[in-house]
Amino acid sequence: MLLAAVFGVVIGLSVGLLGAGGSILAVPALVYGAGQPVSTAIPTALAVVAASSIGGLSSRARLRAAQWPVALVFGAAGLPGTFGGTALGRMLPQQWLLLGFAVLMVVVAVRMFTGNDERTGACRMPDGGIDHRRCLPRSAAAGAGVGALTGLFGVGGGFVVVPALSVLLGLTAPQAVATSLVVVLINSTSGLFAHIGTAGGLDVGVLVAFAGTAMLVSVAAARLAARLPTRTVRRAFAWVVLAVAAGVAASSILGLSAVG
Repeated sequence: MLLAAVFGVVIGLSVGLLGAGGSILAVPALVYGAGQPVSTAIPTALAVVAASSIGGLSSRARLRAAQWPVALVFGAAGLPGTFGGTALGRMLPQQWLLLGFAVLMVVVAVRMFTGNDERTGACRMPDGGIDHRRCLPRSAAAGAGVGALTGLFGVGGGFVVVPALSVLLGLTAPQAVATSLVVVLINSTSGLFAHIGTAGGLDVGVLVAFAGTAMLVSVAAARLAARLPTRTVRRAFAWVVLAVAAGVAASSILGLSAVG
């Protein structure tokens, strides 16, 4: 229970400060820290991510910055992918799923190290507004991919959404973070419904400690976001993700070797 609360702090900080990244640690924390099987850890992680997203959106500045039409397109496009990813995940052995998750974690960490998320203005109008009609195909395509990752691995997809919103759609950093939180909330909620068949096995105590801590910390982190250097926070978190990825990969490979 205490360990779940500790991981909740880390995830709440990431989601509150960066609008992304917290969910990438939730599944390993539940599998290796709380001893849960992947089939239980994924829906639990999705509930934790949804709670922390709500906390991250709690500030008025975030609510004003969120581009709701873009977020709704992302979320709606991701719904089929969420259920498809869930179905695929149920067909894969746990060790292979965790190995794939470790690869995803490395990709996320590299993206955090190298990405500058500079907006290109691809969907930005001369007056500074967002051309939502022009952005529709890009938003739908990115949303579908994020939805598949949500269903398969139990991640909210903020690490993909934030750069997509900044680079492809031209949103400012505050707009991208706030909009990402809305998308992550939609994706994690739909993913939770897609995994509803395993909801009976959830450990309510771990879920409450994990989600409650993550939500409270993300509320506080959202208010600190403007005062901390985003690049430094992102790089520090990337090192944590890489370290956890190495542990997950090693454990998965050893598990596969034992089976073989």
